[in-house]
Order: sequence, then structure tokens, then C-alpha cells
Amino acid sequence: MRRIVQKSILTGLLSVVASLGLSFSIVPFLGGQVAGAGLFMTIFCPLAISIPASALHFTQSEKVRRAEAATKEALQKLEDAYEALHLQSRTDGLTGVLTRSAFLEDLNVASQKGASGALLFLDLDHFKTINDSYGHATGDEALRRTGQILARYQSQSDFSGRLGGEEFGLFQNGLTFDAMLARCEEVREDVARIVLQAPSGSQVRISASIGALYCPPGFDPSECLKAADDNLYRAKALGRNRVVA
Repeated sequence: MRRIVQKSILTGLLSVVASLGLSFSIVPFLGGQVAGAGLFMTIFCPLAISIPASALHFTQSEKVRRAEAATKEALQKLEDAYEALHLQSRTDGLTGVLTRSAFLEDLNVASQKGASGALLFLDLDHFKTINDSYGHATGDEALRRTGQILARYQSQSDFSGRLGGEEFGLFQNGLTFDAMLARCEEVREDVARIVLQAPSGSQVRISASIGALYCPPGFDPSECLKAADDNLYRAKALGRNRVVA
């Protein structure tokens, strides 16, 4: 409010200066003289008119500015809420990696952009036995810890997701076939190092079977997923806790 008053007074003074300048420039030229009541009106009228008008103008402008700022802040909060909701809808609540639909969506995008790389299809071995023997809390912890491992391999172009139950997917952009094999073994060993604590106090170790496939540029996501799944099936048939690519 103080700033509005100051700006209004300043505007009034500038109006007086302008009024005096015009009066002393024009009135003498017309044969008149700026003095007495004329001088008083030259000073008083600009002050009487410009200060209230300026105060009203600056007050309304301040209200508009604050309204625009509030609107901008509300829109930003709405945008942030939308982004958070969108991210939440794409994230599996238990494991922290992408949901199946989000993973498939990103895989399609990668294909359309001409990306190539490694597609890993991972399944936790004997997961039903873990749930039956040690409880679902232990099974959930196994899923959560596996999700944490896969999340470490995520980047702007690399992503992982929970494809259902104890099955996970991981896409690594730009990996060669040999690098893909090394990455598969790295992930498998990371999972094998997980040690869970059952409610009974006993330690529970888990393992994972991995089916991998190298995806060339322009790959078909559905066909690649099916081929990786076939490799996963062979890995489990060969005794589990291994990689087939």
C-alpha cells in the first residue's frame, strides 16, 4: 500500500510538472499570463485528478498482478500434481519400477525411435515356495529388493518394469550382444546376493532365471518379448538360476 501511495504522489508531481510546462509554453504564446488563480489551477488540478486516478490504477494493477501470480502458482501446482499422478500411475507400488503397461509403452517408443539393445526377461525362481514357506511378507520383500536392483540400471533411455507376479523386464539401450550377456550375469548375481530375513528368523536366499534377447534397430516389441520369454522358459527348464540368450 505504501508503494502505491508513493507511486501515486510521484505521478501527481510529474503531472504538475507537465501541466506547468504546457501552461508556460502555450499561455504566453496566446497572449495570456500564468499567475494567480490560473497558476493555482495549473498546479491543483493535476494533483487533484492524477493522484486519486493513479492510486486507483496502481491498486487495480497490483490486484491483477497478484491474481496472475496466484493463477500461475495454482497452474504450476496443478501441473506438478498431474505429473506426480502420471508418474504414480506408471510405477508399480511395491517394487518401484514401471508397471507392465508403462514398460510396454516405453518399449514401443524405443522401437519407434530406432533404438537397439538388450531385452531381459527375469523371473524369480520358486517364488510360490517362498510365499508358502515363509509368508507373503517375505515374498513381497523379495520383489521389492529385486525392483531396487533393476532400478539401478534405469536411465533416460534404459528402463525396467514388473511384468506380472514375480516377472520383470529390463531394456538396456545400445548394448551389444556380448555386453548383454555380461549385464545378464551381473543382474543374476545381484539377485543371488539378496538375503531375506523370514519372520521365523531364518535367512532366505533367492535366485532368478533370465531370458535375454538382442533387439536390433526397428525391432518388433511383441516378437522380442515373446522370444525373450521363450529363452526364459529354457533357462528355467535347464535348472533355473541361469541365463539363456
